[in-house]
Amino acid sequence: MQQVPIDEIDQVFAHTTNLASCNLNSKVLACSNDYFASASNLLTPTPAISRPGVFVHTGAWYDGWETRRHNPEPYDWVVIKLGVSAAAIQGIEVDTAHFKGNYGEKAELQATYAPEGSGITDDQIASPSYGGWTTLLPASPCGPSQRHGWKLPSVAAPYTHVRLLMYPDGGFARLRLYGHAIPPSAPAVAANQAPIEELSSALLGGLSLAASDQHFTPASNILLPGRGKDMGDGWETARSRGAGHVDWTVVKLGLPGSVAQVIVDTKDFRGNFPRAVRVHGLVAGSAGAGVPPADHPGWVEIVKGDQRCQADTEHVFGPADLAAGGEDTRVFTHVKLTLVPDGGVKRFRILGRRA
Repeated sequence: MQQVPIDEIDQVFAHTTNLASCNLNSKVLACSNDYFASASNLLTPTPAISRPGVFVHTGAWYDGWETRRHNPEPYDWVVIKLGVSAAAIQGIEVDTAHFKGNYGEKAELQATYAPEGSGITDDQIASPSYGGWTTLLPASPCGPSQRHGWKLPSVAAPYTHVRLLMYPDGGFARLRLYGHAIPPSAPAVAANQAPIEELSSALLGGLSLAASDQHFTPASNILLPGRGKDMGDGWETARSRGAGHVDWTVVKLGLPGSVAQVIVDTKDFRGNFPRAVRVHGLVAGSAGAGVPPADHPGWVEIVKGDQRCQADTEHVFGPADLAAGGEDTRVFTHVKLTLVPDGGVKRFRILGRRA
């Protein structure tokens, strides 16, 4: 188990998704205690905030999970069901932001695999008597008001549920599990009868690998399910001033496949949506190793030319808008969304048939 320095956590896990996020439909099934602050706060996707001097019925308001004092057991615990069908976990973060005299002194993380149809219910997993846990992170010291990151020696997979233990009691602000979703198996049908799926979705393993600018919010948000709640859960770049400027993000598809439809959603972006967008892809075998650069010679046009955008609109580019003149049956592994010249986008979806 390798501890990651605080200032390197974001860099080390840059090419992953935070699987322990309510934005990916993860949820708390049960906990030993959350008297002072709800365990569900652990799954909030944004950084924890502080509101000094604000008190509620139970005491000071905290943006995290906080239990009672004087726990008679060795630890407090919370069981979380991940929102993906199965998870590959590469790293773990426990953030004690704003917990200073009341932080949990040690953290341990356990995981289990109990997919739909396994015969193991959520109620069984949520019970303190459940014995199917595998330890991914042994009890490890935590400090006050800081991020703590650990990189696993190898990718741990597959898992569907996790249990976070806090020794002996206190508060944690956030739990972040870095990795990617493992897509469910394909239905047994002929290739030309495969269903249309959202190949880019983070729920199916889609990853944002790189972006020209993420000044306001990260590009990884555009792969989340649903349409979100406000401008804060999209991707927004800084204002550009140079002539000919464009912003871009490179996405690795969770499922390589053909392209039947592309959706670019500018929901909640009203005075800051891009003037136009471009969509390109890399055909299987052309990406090479690592993260393909924005100027990779293999990028080919998926959507015809620059497509004008409007405020707060879901732009749907169907077969007639695709450069292939219909469903593009080539197998794509990566796509690139370009904003002309800059701005914000809520969601980016590539719909097609997995290879």
